[in-house]
Formats: sequence, structure tokens, C-alpha cells
Amino acid sequence: MKKRYLLFASYDYAYHILRPLQREIRRQGHEVCWFLEDTCPDRLFDDEKKLVSFGEVKKYNPLAVLAAGNIVYDFFPGIKVNLLHGYNIPKRLNRPDNHYRIRGWFDIYCSQGPKNTPGFLEREKRYGFFKSYETGWCRADEFFYADAVLNLPRERKCVYYATTFTKGVSSAVEVLPVIDKLAAEKPWDWIISFHPLLNDGSLIDAYKEMASRHSNVRFLDGYKGLPTLAQADVMLCDNSSIIIEMMLADKPVVTYKNTCPGPYLIDCTDIDEIGDALERAISRPDNLIQAMRNYVAQFEAHRDGHNSERVLAAVDDFILNQKHKLRSKPLNLFRKIKLRWRVKNKYFKYLFLRK
Repeated sequence: MKKRYLLFASYDYAYHILRPLQREIRRQGHEVCWFLEDTCPDRLFDDEKKLVSFGEVKKYNPLAVLAAGNIVYDFFPGIKVNLLHGYNIPKRLNRPDNHYRIRGWFDIYCSQGPKNTPGFLEREKRYGFFKSYETGWCRADEFFYADAVLNLPRERKCVYYATTFTKGVSSAVEVLPVIDKLAAEKPWDWIISFHPLLNDGSLIDAYKEMASRHSNVRFLDGYKGLPTLAQADVMLCDNSSIIIEMMLADKPVVTYKNTCPGPYLIDCTDIDEIGDALERAISRPDNLIQAMRNYVAQFEAHRDGHNSERVLAAVDDFILNQKHKLRSKPLNLFRKIKLRWRVKNKYFKYLFLRK
């Protein structure tokens, strides 16, 4: 019997997390549809079906709603599954880690590996209303497909610059003149993209203007996933979890003012160090590459391309063996009201619907 799944996307980055899962759902012969929040641009392909109303979702009646973000609509039918939207890289050491913030929306959390599994298991025991499974991250599957392309042929070395959206730890303002200078002086190509939550229009315009002056600089509107990483030799970053994705592709990373530096990356505390650091990263020194590989293994437990398969197996196990053992979720009244207000009250009549 075919099962039905709903992929819930809040932001642009969700596509690269959810599409490997869609591929596995289809491989198993089941049905899959998408639901896009207003904050997520529609980048669906012709063969991907979108549901646009609660009525359509209710009629579709998915077995599970799988989300790559912090929230999901509690009034949608189906088991609510949190796939996480990035790896757990602490950005501010003096603040609570939001990676483990339990908001009461989800039945299942799918952890990625040794770095975050213990944290979710501890909270599962503490709260008692959800189940945690170490499945690996769906996003990582495409790095390990048999047909994965991690390197595209190119004549010149290419640097990929990405930054976190988190204010206070983003390097975007300080690094702009450095990239401008290096683009003019070094025989490298550059790719630049920002997190979709970085919404400083004047800063984005400044980067686009800079890119327009250099034939070797491309500014991308949105992260394009593995095809972008495959074009680059090294990354320049700060504290974004995309660092781990670059390392999964076996490519070194240079950071500016990283909050958790170590031998697995080359961190710069002065902007004048960035050029030399990139030169070193491009040379791929053995000690850096080995430290990088050891570090990234802590984040991604499984490197077989079957994380999405484990997610679907977790849903089945939850329904068969775990669902009836859990406590009821909290009423979550304030968050539910806040959610309905954010979606312009389109679903207000479903406020007290409990699943």
C-alpha cells in the first residue's frame, strides 16, 4: 500500500534537505507532495506537486509531515518530523544553543551524528513527548550517491564565500573589501551566496555591485547546494554550518573570526591574513585535510547515501512501536496563536485541533 508524505518548506535552503528524501520516497514507490510557507520561494520542478491549502493537505492526509526548519503546522494531519536545517556549530559561546530548543511541534527529531545525538536523547528523556532517532542528515545523502559529482573541471582555482545570517558573528561587512582586493589581484574565481535569512538589502547590493566589476566573481541569489560546492576548491566563511557541508565534500575551509577554531580549519583574526590563508588551503596540506576529515566525522554518522531511508524507517518504527508510549505534547497555546498570526490567521479555526 502506498504511503503519503508531505515535505514542509519554510525557506529556500529546505529544497536541498528535502529533495534527497523525496528521491527515496519515490524510489520506494510512495507518494510525496510539497507545502511551501510564504517565506519560501517556489522553486519546484514540473514533476513536483504542491499543496496550497489546509483543505488540500487534509484531503491528501499524509502519513508524516517532514520539515527542515523549526516549526510545522500542528493542525496538519500526520506525524511531525524535524529533519534539522543545519549542523550544530556553536556561533555564540555565551548564549544558549538553539540547535536543541524543543518547541513542542514535533513527534520525531532526526539527529545527524555523535555531535548532536546525545543532546536530543537527553531532551527526549527530559520531555517525554517526542522520539529521537540518529538517522543522519538527509541533505548529506547527495554527497554519497554513486553518481555524486563533488568536483567539476575548471582551469582556475575557485573560492566560495558564504556567511552566517547571525548578527555579531557574520563576516560579510568586514570581508567585502578583502574579496574585492583579492578578486583583482589573485588568479582565482569567486562564488558568493548568502543565507536566505540575511536580509540586509544595502549589504547585498554592495556585494552585487562588487561582483559586477569583476569578471571572475559571481553572486548567486540563494544557495544552490552541491552544484555550488562542486565548483569550488576552498571556502571562505565565518560561523555558518555550511562549513561542515564543504568539509563533507573534502574541501578545506578558511574562516574569519570563527568562534570555535581548531586544526580542522584555518582561522584568521585579521583580514590581512585571509589571502595567505586561502593560498595555504588551496595547497591542501596533509595535516589540515586529515584534521578536517576527523572533525567532520563527528557531525555526520552515516556516509552511505541512505540517511533518507533511515528517516522513513524511523517514521514506521515510531508509529508501530513508540507513538503510544509518549506523553501528550504541551498545549503550546501562545506559540499556536503566534503561528496563526504569522500566517495571517488563515488557519485560526484550527487553533485547538490536537493531533
